[in-house]
Amino acid sequence: MTTVEAKLEAAREDLADRDGVLVAFSGGVDSSVVAALAHDALGEDAVACTARSETLPEAELEDARRVAEEIGIRHEIVSFSELESDAFVENDDDRCYHCRTMRLGEMLETAREFDIETVCDGTNADDPGAGHRPGLQAVDELEVHSPLLAHEISKDEVRAIAEQYGLSVADKPSMACLSSRIPTGLEVTEERLTRVEHAEALLRQWGFDQFRVRDHDGLARIEVAPDELERTLQLEFVETVRDELEDLGFDHVTLDLHGYRTGSVSPESDGASDPEDESPPDEPLVEDVFAAESQTDD
Repeated sequence: MTTVEAKLEAAREDLADRDGVLVAFSGGVDSSVVAALAHDALGEDAVACTARSETLPEAELEDARRVAEEIGIRHEIVSFSELESDAFVENDDDRCYHCRTMRLGEMLETAREFDIETVCDGTNADDPGAGHRPGLQAVDELEVHSPLLAHEISKDEVRAIAEQYGLSVADKPSMACLSSRIPTGLEVTEERLTRVEHAEALLRQWGFDQFRVRDHDGLARIEVAPDELERTLQLEFVETVRDELEDLGFDHVTLDLHGYRTGSVSPESDGASDPEDESPPDEPLVEDVFAAESQTDD
């Protein structure tokens, strides 16, 4: 038995010993593996639950539905709004703590309705050492169980297990909530979240794989993976994206020549506010190659 197989079996036995579990389920690879393990161990006594809010792209919700069906696990969707929290809207260094507290609170309440005592999340063994992650404090405070962390399953091992289960998300890039696109200190509003979601949907239509559109109060900063940067310089892409993002309400559209980097709108030494999108950023270099407004010299 390999090390990964041993960890997998230990995590499965851990869940099988419980009367039932509710998995905080985003449809990403981490929570999908936990959901697959839970369903494998407990069958109908395992429930995947997705919290729908303004920070979750509709495309991600559809992915969560699809992957839950793929796994065969019961899937529940609950709705709430982080924007009802002034602390979240303020968008300080602890935004993820406020978000995770509310989101997991919805999970715990739903679990009680189903007479389930254990709520699980997808925190893996690499997460605690990956910089400032205030969301993990909420996981600890609310006593949410993290089987991947408890059994020292790393991100690479998570992907290997996902492949064993035949999950379509085994190679899915990390996807943080939409609020991670808004720089720390700039209020999170429904308007900003909506235009970021629509802007990223456009890039998805162009076939980009790893990307973000950061909203700097009217300036859109596009980040794509370094190996995809060359494609962003095609004239058809430049003209289309510039015009369509201007229609969404952005005053300027820029391309970040550093390419995609997690946590690039957070303060130095802090990570971004989502476990799927965190790391200390470098100082960004932004080139305004897609200016959405024509400018004249002074």
